[in-house]
Amino acid sequence: MRLQKFLARAGAASRRGSENLMTAGRVTVNGRVVTELGSKVDPRVDEVAVDGIVVRLSDEAVTLALNKPADVVTTMSDPQGRRCVAELVPTDRYPGLYPIGRLDRDTTGLLLFSTDGELGHALLHPKKHVEKRYVALLEGRPSESALKRLRGGIELDDGMTLPAAVELLEGKEAAAALSTLVETARTVQKASEQYVRELANRSEHRSVASIVVHEGRKRQVRRMFEAIGHPVAALHRTDFGPVSIGDLVPGSWRRIEGEELAALYGALRR
Repeated sequence: MRLQKFLARAGAASRRGSENLMTAGRVTVNGRVVTELGSKVDPRVDEVAVDGIVVRLSDEAVTLALNKPADVVTTMSDPQGRRCVAELVPTDRYPGLYPIGRLDRDTTGLLLFSTDGELGHALLHPKKHVEKRYVALLEGRPSESALKRLRGGIELDDGMTLPAAVELLEGKEAAAALSTLVETARTVQKASEQYVRELANRSEHRSVASIVVHEGRKRQVRRMFEAIGHPVAALHRTDFGPVSIGDLVPGSWRRIEGEELAALYGALRR
């Protein structure tokens, strides 16, 4: 097995992250540093270590869903001392957990983790077009023509986006989405009551939208709405492929199993 594939499947990092570990000289095989990409190992007999810690293929991969609060960075450690997602998932119980993609520090909602690096790599691959759904509190109210620009794909500084499914929410749907956005805002340790009140102030100057994208560019949803002149005041991810956040409270996690896990792997075969 290729070494970077072994590291990804063992949960040491994503496929790309595993390559970075190798080129940085942090990976050894039977005590010898291996930096050449494409090097192969035999998992039955070779001892692979990262920073001196032996990594092994687990008998069963574990995949989790986390409701990420705001003011938390999507990293497993942070040299700046900021709160990171590793503090919210059971890395001691499931060594090798790694976030699948990332959410911005200010963005809340569904974040997947897995010890199966191959799953994470596949879910994020552009050719798979796995859907991610968000609800967003917007400054102003986009016109139908502005929304049509997003539905057809819009030019950003890193290229044209794929068409997105986007609609403004009204009535009970808008109220439910706004309630979620306000509740997650309350989980921010430094959030003032004034901020929460401002977030809850749905006047004619703000609207709530649902958007489904198929890519994972940096701050993509925020940049898309900015491109049509309606910046995002708050953003929350509710779905990743067939997995929904459900009733997870901010900061809590659950294991993905059974039919839901089968559907997640099944999304890669479409």
